[in-house]
Amino acid sequence: MPEKHRGRPTTDNPKTMRVDVRLTEAELEMLDRYCQRKGTSRPQGLRDGIKALNAEK
Repeated sequence: MPEKHRGRPTTDNPKTMRVDVRLTEAELEMLDRYCQRKGTSRPQGLRDGIKALNAEK
């Protein structure tokens, strides 16, 4: 019988870097509206914004 593993499955691209950021109330409201529209979390909304910066090139 195969050995059972516990916890989250491994991924090819783990998110190991942590960034703390301070936002104004207006910036947080913009982020929350975006996340509400897209049905995503705040961290994913921030990652989407970072990817959009790369797309501008």
